Amino acid sequence: MPTKNATVLDDRALNRAALARQALLEPTGRSALETVSHLGGLQAQEPQEPFVGLWTRMRAFEAATLSELLTERRVVRVHLMRRTVHLVTAEDALAWRSRFDAMLRQKVMGVYRDDLRGVDLDELAEAGLAVMSDGQPRTMTELVEALFHRWPEPGRRPLGEMLVSALLPVVQAPPRGLWRTRGGVRNVLLSSWLGQEVDPLPADGSDPAGRALVRRYLAAYGPATSTDLRSWCGLAGLPAAVAAVRDELVSFRDERGRELLDLPDAPRPDPDTAAPVRFLPAFDNAVLGYHYRNRFIDDEHRGLSVAGERVVLVDGRLSATWRTEEGTVVVTPLRPLSRDDREEVAERGRLLALFLTDRDSDRVRVEASR
Repeated sequence: MPTKNATVLDDRALNRAALARQALLEPTGRSALETVSHLGGLQAQEPQEPFVGLWTRMRAFEAATLSELLTERRVVRVHLMRRTVHLVTAEDALAWRSRFDAMLRQKVMGVYRDDLRGVDLDELAEAGLAVMSDGQPRTMTELVEALFHRWPEPGRRPLGEMLVSALLPVVQAPPRGLWRTRGGVRNVLLSSWLGQEVDPLPADGSDPAGRALVRRYLAAYGPATSTDLRSWCGLAGLPAAVAAVRDELVSFRDERGRELLDLPDAPRPDPDTAAPVRFLPAFDNAVLGYHYRNRFIDDEHRGLSVAGERVVLVDGRLSATWRTEEGTVVVTPLRPLSRDDREEVAERGRLLALFLTDRDSDRVRVEASR
């Protein structure tokens, strides 16, 4: 329950706090690696979107920097939060992957329970590890082909999804995810790729990874509810981790009476702080990182956050969508924009066009409001 007489933070106050944590109020001077770490990873099922996510948050970002981090194996593409592909630091991948094992299995079984009925998942995992232990990147099709003779009944897709997104701690090897590069998914064991074993779950039942996730989430997304935390990572078993660090936290409540947890010294700017226009990539975690998304999105537009639409924040709120057409950034407002707002959107869109085209085009078109 919320602390009695806890300070109430309205949606605008939560908006400004989230923008500050996400480096969307003021661009960060952190390096690309430090920014990925601070954010707890970037959603990356669309391979090019993390580049926009970093560009919109950093004072100076070169796309080649992120490509180098991938090829140097300092960041990796893994199935993690909510069973979606995330770009995370190598350190976080090793520390967190085991903590997500049960959730990843559960998510796949939720889709393929009938197909995988009767399959011994531990036996399947052991067989998959044996195939992948040579450290060679493989497509899901290649991996399944090596095992299908032993498990023909479930079908190739269920076997493959269970293996590469749940049972086996694998990364998606480059060129997948490199700047302006097309490449199919080729999987390689995380331990082979990084030359280090994944951290095991502690035998004593303690949960250091869970406690770290609570702190890291609040640093990048707070103040937030425990339900927001679960929606971000997909893990159900975090109440004990929250309880373990609660003495380190402060408590607020939102306008609806829900308890908000936060780190005591994390930024909570004045709600009247001006918020610049920001272009966000598809599935950006600044929007998807909450269950209660009212701090960013009006109810009528909530579906856009899960539809893969690239969005524009104006005064901190989702106010337009954007796309590219032959080197032109095209913005479609979701509400009437003032002349000043349209000018700021156009200027920021011009800079985005330059980035996306390696400075070949600065064309932007702001369409009429819907």
